[in-house]
Amino acid sequence: MSAALEGKAALVAGATRGAGRGIAVELGAAGATVYVTGRSTRGRRSEYDRPETIEDTADLVTEAGGRGIAVPTDHLVPAEVRALVGRIEAEQGRLDVLVNDIWGSEHLFAWDSPVWEHDLDKGLRLLRLAVETHAVTSHHALPLLLRGERGLVVEMTDGTAEYNRDTYRVSFFYDLAKTAVLRMAFSLGHELAPRGGTAVALTPGWMRSELMLDHFGVTEENWRDAVADEPHFCMSESPSFVGRAVAALAADPEVGRWNKRSLSSGGLAQVYGFTDRDGSRPDFWRYMVEVQDPGKPADAHGYR
Repeated sequence: MSAALEGKAALVAGATRGAGRGIAVELGAAGATVYVTGRSTRGRRSEYDRPETIEDTADLVTEAGGRGIAVPTDHLVPAEVRALVGRIEAEQGRLDVLVNDIWGSEHLFAWDSPVWEHDLDKGLRLLRLAVETHAVTSHHALPLLLRGERGLVVEMTDGTAEYNRDTYRVSFFYDLAKTAVLRMAFSLGHELAPRGGTAVALTPGWMRSELMLDHFGVTEENWRDAVADEPHFCMSESPSFVGRAVAALAADPEVGRWNKRSLSSGGLAQVYGFTDRDGSRPDFWRYMVEVQDPGKPADAHGYR
């Protein structure tokens, strides 16, 4: 994969941290020029008030072998997104991959809180950040992406369509947001396919984002120490894993076979043969159905 995407241009919308950062870096490792967006910069933090910045992500993309370009963007502001796409067009003349990973809502939802008890302002803000941003970005970016021969849109979500169909996810607003993004990929697939494009929904498993590592008080180097407190964390995966899934999709000349599909990092690893940073292939959503949800003891054997 070291040069599989050389000469390609990608936009990872929402690349400050977590899956977005992992995806941007792995696209860079495959040789792509990657525009990374977000609201947290070295000069200004978003309401998350965390240290990760889009400039740091861009540097990591370049260090991985690609070219990282940080563009501060609020994807709820159409004029900013329009300017972003205009810059990509002026500088690259193309857009081959669009990853809609904008989320920014970890602080806005309450677990198992019914809609009538959930803070309404926070719930509506969550929907704007998680759904409206994706629509705004697709509206402005897709005309440029469709100029190419094989444009790819990846809608990032949490949970496969099959799993989310039968499972209540956290709360009304969280459930609605993640399901809406799955449907976005299905709808975009219908609209893109006749024009040569492909759209998919993609979910990581239990991802060791910066926020998750902080929650358990561990780092990527010693994450297994957290298994003592949360045994099922044995199935967690690094952001690199889903990043390699996106890079594999972007390099696949037959990526159209996945159009409108709901995919997972673990499922794609079985097809494309990539691994996580530790050499394993965690299949988290199968594990959820067969081990964690039924209440069985944590055991990663046979699942990574």
